[in-house]
Amino acid sequence: MFEIVEVPFWLLILILLFAGVTFASHFLFPSVRWFFRRRMERAVEELNKRLDRPIQPFKLMRRQDNVIRLIYDPQVMEAVADYAREEGVPRSVAFAKAKSYAREIVPGFSTATYFGFAIWVARKLSQAFYSVHLGGGDAEALQGIDNKSAVVFVMNHRSNMDYVLVTWLAADRSALSYAVGEWAQVWPLKALIRAMGAYFIRRRYSSPLYRAVLARYVQMSIHEGVTQAMFPEGGLSLNGAVGKAKKGLLHYIVRDFNPASERDVVFVPVALNYDRVLEDRILITAAETGERRFRVRMSEALGWVIQLVWLKARGKFHKFGYAAVCYGAPLSLQDFLTHQPGASTEVLADTLMTRIRAAVPLLPVPLAAAAVVKVGGSASMADLTAKALELVATARQRRANMHLPEGTPEAAMRSGIDALILRGILERDGETIRIAPRQERTLGYYAASVLQRLAEPEIGVTDRDPEAELPGAQET
Repeated sequence: MFEIVEVPFWLLILILLFAGVTFASHFLFPSVRWFFRRRMERAVEELNKRLDRPIQPFKLMRRQDNVIRLIYDPQVMEAVADYAREEGVPRSVAFAKAKSYAREIVPGFSTATYFGFAIWVARKLSQAFYSVHLGGGDAEALQGIDNKSAVVFVMNHRSNMDYVLVTWLAADRSALSYAVGEWAQVWPLKALIRAMGAYFIRRRYSSPLYRAVLARYVQMSIHEGVTQAMFPEGGLSLNGAVGKAKKGLLHYIVRDFNPASERDVVFVPVALNYDRVLEDRILITAAETGERRFRVRMSEALGWVIQLVWLKARGKFHKFGYAAVCYGAPLSLQDFLTHQPGASTEVLADTLMTRIRAAVPLLPVPLAAAAVVKVGGSASMADLTAKALELVATARQRRANMHLPEGTPEAAMRSGIDALILRGILERDGETIRIAPRQERTLGYYAASVLQRLAEPEIGVTDRDPEAELPGAQET
């Protein structure tokens, strides 16, 4: 029993390695996990004290636990049975497919990644590119939303900067859970976006089993009070205007909603606008060709980044103007269904898009572009300024949100015209300013947000003094 046993050196190393792994997995790792788990829980407790809407426990659950909870949901299991019967495959095959969908959809939220790295990067990028303005609209109404309610931010989609801008500006309210499309499922974005709590959706996938899994995840997160953020348009605007809503995610929420429930669902319209959209040329080309599945070459993107860094290093980089975020009037789903019993999801979607359009802010470049379009494409600076004054007067009557330099249309026109000339969209010929050759679509793209807003009736906005918004609300 106590005799010496000789073993090869490699076998000894292997035995010690297995022993070390066993010790770590049974004794060390659980202790380490418990230590970091306790630290995370204390950090979340402190974080929730300063958030308007605390992070829900559902969002903090381990990703694998949420995947298991989703795939064993009775409605998902029923969809698995239906899929197996319709496709003529074993239930185990259908279940494995549902599990793969769940693993693709369910995020793995990291508090440190979201409130540490992501918020810091979002703030730096936003402030590097734009003069950011937040305010106007119904920001005060957000304070009155019941803490038990599930809040869904519904936004127009102008640029991929929307994610960055709203993530930062909403950082003192809650952690947002975005619905993101297939574009985000690429390395290294996939892991980062998943850690930020976003869930992936296949917008063009028609499998009933996939839709059942996605629907149940959205419904479960809403039921648990997770703050959501979605773009009802389903993609970036190709013409600069707020488009129609795609009703998929909204339909999932409404279909599972019980008006008698203690937890209401409150939709908060959010409107974004920019003096310059980073992807404008790509989007305009996509509108011309009718092909939405546009691709950006990595070489082009890298070249653009290098150019910006070079300009920044030489002190010749100038910000892209204003970026503004404004809130529209919140809409309670309980109140909506109470006052409009039997209303379809389409009616709800139209109501939300109307409120988003009503909250879209007027900025210098869009205002200047609209003035040029209104005068016919060519005019003196004095005539353009006079037209801008007319547009601003109409905007005041319609109680539009406005963020203008120095609070005056004259300053906004100088800023907007200079920016459009710098980009080659307009050109100056003596006292005349006119559209540069082949730039009509680009100018129209920027004018669209103003022209659409001024055509909107006064719906979905509360009473306020429009003069108070001219100097620009809170600048960040």
